[in-house]
Amino acid sequence: MSSLLNIANPQKTSWQVNFARDLPPYLDPVITDWLLQSPEILTCLTDMYSSPLNIVWPHTVANNLKAMAAVTASFGIKSKFYYGVKVNKSQALLQAAVSAGAGADVSSLQELHDAIRAGCHGVDLCATGPAKTRDFLQELILKGARIAVDSYQELRDIIELAQIWRGNFEKISLLLRLRPDANCSSRFGMLSDEIIIALHSLADNKHLELAGFHFHLSGYAPETRVSALLDTLPLITYARNLGLDPRIIDIGGGLPVQYVESQCYKTWLSSQKFADYRTGKIPACFYPYGGELNAEQWLTVFLESQNAVGDRISDILCKEGLTLCIEPGRSLVNQSAISVFRVCRVRPHTDDSSVIFVEGSSFSACETWFNSEFLIDPIHLRSSNHAQNHSPGKAWIAGHSCLDEDVITNRLISFLHLPQPGDLLVFVNTAGYQMDLLENQFHRHPLPTRLTALMNPSKKLMFTVDN
Repeated sequence: MSSLLNIANPQKTSWQVNFARDLPPYLDPVITDWLLQSPEILTCLTDMYSSPLNIVWPHTVANNLKAMAAVTASFGIKSKFYYGVKVNKSQALLQAAVSAGAGADVSSLQELHDAIRAGCHGVDLCATGPAKTRDFLQELILKGARIAVDSYQELRDIIELAQIWRGNFEKISLLLRLRPDANCSSRFGMLSDEIIIALHSLADNKHLELAGFHFHLSGYAPETRVSALLDTLPLITYARNLGLDPRIIDIGGGLPVQYVESQCYKTWLSSQKFADYRTGKIPACFYPYGGELNAEQWLTVFLESQNAVGDRISDILCKEGLTLCIEPGRSLVNQSAISVFRVCRVRPHTDDSSVIFVEGSSFSACETWFNSEFLIDPIHLRSSNHAQNHSPGKAWIAGHSCLDEDVITNRLISFLHLPQPGDLLVFVNTAGYQMDLLENQFHRHPLPTRLTALMNPSKKLMFTVDN
């Protein structure tokens, strides 16, 4: 049972909020106002629950879903959004998505049970992950979930399980996952020839129902999704000629998030130097933190794209009577979390840079483990108790474990005032795979606490443990 934490009388300490200089992040206005007006509450919460501390903001999920759904509605197409549960372990964010009308895309028994606990049932549950275990498939069948079939072998498992569990259940709703020709080397999905074999198996089985087709591609280019969708159209015709009734095209996820302003991001990328990294090396690739399209703009580009004869994707969907299904993860939790690290030590590293040690580790801010960087600058909460104004400085940020690789950012960040022990560094927009993908109890440290920010009837923020 969550316990409400009403921080009404925080300690009287003055804190200065210093925003970023090089890569300032976009920030939800509710969070911005709270940080500016009540930084002492954040420091009090960090004192209570230690560092690192994650705070999730469920109101952002409904905002994101509403914005994406408005795009598909403007084209007059039927659509359904499924929250990619894998993106974050927060039950509060999952609950917010379901309450706002999203389904849940689950990839494990545990995710399935959490989605059901959030109120998601039947075909509002969808399992699109690969190599599902028989236990997982069995539970999906029992709960009436829709299953995206990743391989013909997986289909055979479903057919066998259907013979055991078919008695009191409606037909099992299936999507067939296509491996497009452009992704023929992928280990996920089925090639067109394999799908045709699967279609014949479905046509001969009275316990299974073909709901439609699914694909899930790497990268963030709308063009690849357009190409893959067009690849499914001959399969839809083939299926209908077999007497099947596919009515869904599920394009997976990959809708981009803008973390920083696009021109600012481009300027940084074009001007970065080897000397900007403590390793002397620029990472080979980054997530498009300041890409030109946000999720809504991406959807618009996708639906306005045309086939070879000039038919728009939106018009094709309408003509074929197809519902567009999407599994946004990162884009549905855009602006939905902040992660707070307390500075425990600062020391010179070179003549012109320092290293900041924080209470916590890169397992709670994990981009460097993928040989990349989280290309947004942290917000610096600076205590007025420091004896002097520290000069500007550049520093990289390290965890306090024994691992030399425990680095939160290899990039040298420019600070208006070099942080000091006791200060806080706040990374924003960390809900999307960043804050808890790799979290663990290394050195027997406890897992970071996750709080949920809620607005009470008096329009004051309350904080509850998200469990």
